[in-house]
Amino acid sequence: KRGLFHDLAPLLCNSFGTSTVFLQEIISIYPFLSPPNLTPAQSNRVCTVLALLQCVASHPDTRMSLLNASIPSYLYAFLVTTSKSRPFEYLRLASLGVIGALVKAGDTEVIRELLSPEITPSCLRSMDIGCELSKTVATFILQKILLDDAGLDYICTRASSLGFLISVRLKAMCMAYGRSCDALGSCLPDMLRDTTFSSCLREDPVTRIWLQELLQKVDGNLDALQAGGSVSRIHSTRI
Repeated sequence: KRGLFHDLAPLLCNSFGTSTVFLQEIISIYPFLSPPNLTPAQSNRVCTVLALLQCVASHPDTRMSLLNASIPSYLYAFLVTTSKSRPFEYLRLASLGVIGALVKAGDTEVIRELLSPEITPSCLRSMDIGCELSKTVATFILQKILLDDAGLDYICTRASSLGFLISVRLKAMCMAYGRSCDALGSCLPDMLRDTTFSSCLREDPVTRIWLQELLQKVDGNLDALQAGGSVSRIHSTRI
């Protein structure tokens, strides 16, 4: 129904007191985030507010006003939660929808305003624990940020953000390749066989095990990885 009202975003943005009411609704459920005591009714109420904010974020004449009011900073509290219950998942997806609407146009000015220490870990956490749709939207947001020169520079110049990004994407790659191992014998990237990700794997035993299982399925010949070992040992066992 939002599509039937083309002037809805400017009306919401310029009407007196609307932004204040929206923020009051968002902040009102903060105490229920940890420990997780959010009810479906509370979640639905805030998701309705977020749907209206997504409308504002999608409109070229109002999205900068949303950023100038620092609205995204109030949504990160919903993205760092770890509960997978429906009230939290709906809240996670609706929050990602607002940020996704902001970056969709690929506007460098918008992306510059959006960049903050919270944006990368918030998206990566959603990619790690969210439902399929949340994973998709979070991936889209990161893609838009990385496709912008300012966004790419921001992430690459911050070791913690870059390391976390590589770790999460490596984990996802191992899982995806593992599901299609029958066709990977000749096209698995060499970087997954050599020492490229040794340091990441040394600090992430779960992903190291997944990579170990992937190479076992593809190569059929594998020495067990020891804690702190490198992937090069796997490569050396190939015939």
